[in-house]
Amino acid sequence: MDRAAAEAAYGPAAREALGAFALEPERVELVALSENATFRVDARDGSSYVLRLHRPWYHTLDELVSERIWIRALAASGISVPTPLLTRDGSEYTTVAIHATGERRHAGLTRWIDGTMLADLLRDGDAATIEGYFEQLGALSATLHDQAAAWQPPGHFPRHAFDAAGLMGEAPFWGRFWEHPTLSAADRTLLLETRDRIRAALERYGRSASTFSMIHADLHPSNVLVDRGRLTIIDFDDAGFGWHQYDIAVALFHYQLASRDYAAVERAFLRGYRTVRAFADTAAALIPMFLLIRGMVTIGWLYQRPEIDSAQYLARLVEFVRARAREFAAPC
Repeated sequence: MDRAAAEAAYGPAAREALGAFALEPERVELVALSENATFRVDARDGSSYVLRLHRPWYHTLDELVSERIWIRALAASGISVPTPLLTRDGSEYTTVAIHATGERRHAGLTRWIDGTMLADLLRDGDAATIEGYFEQLGALSATLHDQAAAWQPPGHFPRHAFDAAGLMGEAPFWGRFWEHPTLSAADRTLLLETRDRIRAALERYGRSASTFSMIHADLHPSNVLVDRGRLTIIDFDDAGFGWHQYDIAVALFHYQLASRDYAAVERAFLRGYRTVRAFADTAAALIPMFLLIRGMVTIGWLYQRPEIDSAQYLARLVEFVRARAREFAAPC
């Protein structure tokens, strides 16, 4: 769907949703259409906001509310995250009809955050700049994991889990990656065998509170904004319960896949992480397994989204996963 078609489809619903909030919008602009439709809203008083129309099949309303409960807890601990706003009647979300598609979507509003995407800063950075930012990202990740490991969610807190079943089960959260049609029969066999071995390793590793808690689960540099040296985490759409090493693998995966000086980037990340939070070498030894997991589940994510033109990226991804699966030895 091109930009004009997306605006025509989702713009009327976005403007309708804004009526539920205590602001006077002056300008409403579509800024992204991926799983969700995201708009920038500039109000007459000069303030700016993000309005998101959430995809209807991914999270229930209760799950979306749980996401905001955790975001507010992170903010209370001093972590820079988007500030959610309530509707006029005190609700977290309002629901609107998308007449062009026949959907109903939950709409949520947060304050706009100024900044430059970390991924953009890394793209043209030299080695020292890249390692410096990953050291900061490591410290930020550790701060988030510290909060999550010590935090007790409320009694009713439904949210998905990136556990052994959610990552490597018969019906993984992001899809049955081994069924992607571009895979050969040999690739499918290899991925199924590797899936079973990884799942057994994850079950042996267990879910200690020190390494398994709420995680962002999509903490790559495109979901971090930088403004005057301050890092802000955005887009908690995938947040759920999972291992801290999976969060780390997500942050590092692009550099692993791109075959840059990955070892230096990982060292910088862990150096920053360990300035905030203890992280034993035995825990760090599991990162290669979680990098492989991230690659496998990303194949599943792409399988669910055939509309994305991903042929070139997918070829590199499958090559990486194939090579790592062939040499995989369970670390626990």
